[in-house]
Amino acid sequence: MNIQAEKIELVKMLLDTENPRIIESIKNIFKKEKTNDFWDDFSIEQRNEIEKASREIENGEITDYETFMQKHR
Repeated sequence: MNIQAEKIELVKMLLDTENPRIIESIKNIFKKEKTNDFWDDFSIEQRNEIEKASREIENGEITDYETFMQKHR
């Protein structure tokens, strides 16, 4: 069965139910999916690098784009 057929079947099942627990469970599944944070997909090393960069920005340790490009041309 393809994904579109699966979705149609689920919609039919949802429309046919009168059970509020099922409806609430489905809503909770979608809410949980939306709250997944991409941060959780990063490795510890990646997280550390991002946090380090954030601290550098907060401390004013930045270089504007043009200056950076002049050094690397």
